Amino acid sequence: MIQNINELATSQKKKNTLEILEAGLEASRPENILPKFVSKNKITIGKESQDIKKFSSIYTVAFGKAADSMTRSINSIISIKSGIVVIPKGSKSTILGKKFQIFNAGHPKPNKKSVKAAKEVIKFLKNRRENELVIFLVSGGASALMALPEKITLDDKIYVTDLLLNSGATIQEINCIRKHLSKIKGGKLVEFLKCKAISLVMSDVEGDDLSSIASGTTYRDNTTYSDALDIVKKYKLKNKIPIEVLKVLKDGENKIIPETPKKEKIKNFLVANNYNCILAMEKKAKELGYKVKKFQVFGNIKDAVRLIVKNIPEKQKSCLIFGGETTVEVLGKGIGGRNQEIVLRILKNTQNEKNLCIASMGTDGIDGNSLFAGAITENIKIESTILKEFLKNSDSARFFQKQNCNIITGYTHSNLMDIGLVLK
Repeated sequence: MIQNINELATSQKKKNTLEILEAGLEASRPENILPKFVSKNKITIGKESQDIKKFSSIYTVAFGKAADSMTRSINSIISIKSGIVVIPKGSKSTILGKKFQIFNAGHPKPNKKSVKAAKEVIKFLKNRRENELVIFLVSGGASALMALPEKITLDDKIYVTDLLLNSGATIQEINCIRKHLSKIKGGKLVEFLKCKAISLVMSDVEGDDLSSIASGTTYRDNTTYSDALDIVKKYKLKNKIPIEVLKVLKDGENKIIPETPKKEKIKNFLVANNYNCILAMEKKAKELGYKVKKFQVFGNIKDAVRLIVKNIPEKQKSCLIFGGETTVEVLGKGIGGRNQEIVLRILKNTQNEKNLCIASMGTDGIDGNSLFAGAITENIKIESTILKEFLKNSDSARFFQKQNCNIITGYTHSNLMDIGLVLK
């Protein structure tokens, strides 16, 4: 899956690091996940089982970065009559054929295609009959890919999304506001259903919170309009956000408009999370003879880096594996993303260490505003002033381009957050 693996594997350390990353990526592929739960006649998750033989027709509605690959995997097991697939603009669908309607919509900011996709999904659901089944296939990225703003314009929604993405807000905080400005998120979409449905979800959020993944489109919402206003206040966005947006949030807080649904209308099942990748990476590292330590990192990138550096083992032939997703406050106008920045910051903080190889990447294959998935580097000596300058400009991708250290995968058609490691 790493397209430039041969060019990057310039040492044994780098080769081993890339092999461990590759194992994590393979574990994120829906075709390696969904067959564990789905058979021709039923869907079984834990103690729950859904007999699918009794339905006259089965349909899929898939949205998120893994929408096409999840659909392709399900379609190879079950006879699907037709469906809708909503994936990011620039991502070429892995599933072809007339029975699936494909939308390439905006990400990380919604666009007109996001609105069109949402409207078509609603129409599709309204046309279903009582004895039919809809299987929702949900993955991260769907919050932007399907958008139907509530009492505000699309431009307002895009502007607010931009502000939040650059503020350092967590994905849960961003999605809380998205849900309260939407006609479909926070469980509102499934209110258009006229038949039975089930939702299979790949998690891209901390704690696998179903109300936050894809902004809880097929689930329910455990946040309120008051929570949304608290987030606006926390990041000092009140004077930057359009008046119309603030009005919607305040009207909601004052109960002039109804709250988001608080009860789950259909069953939502988690089928994969970041630990699928971490455990596969651990297995590969042990096969290569490394002693492994593993954990997840979330929140502010500087705090995450301090935790990673603190946990780098002292013994040789060790591997520290980390997963999760950090938040970055964009400072400059450079090119990069949180994975390349985390590698750059670890490099800066380990200049006195020896024999390290550092790597981090997004399982979706696209890191921030760059075309790269992440970066890999040995902890070479670099002047601290140079490192600080690239960090100051949020320009991690250009730094690693100069070192020929960017990881290239293109769109992976998956999304289980980020994976990384420090090899000693």
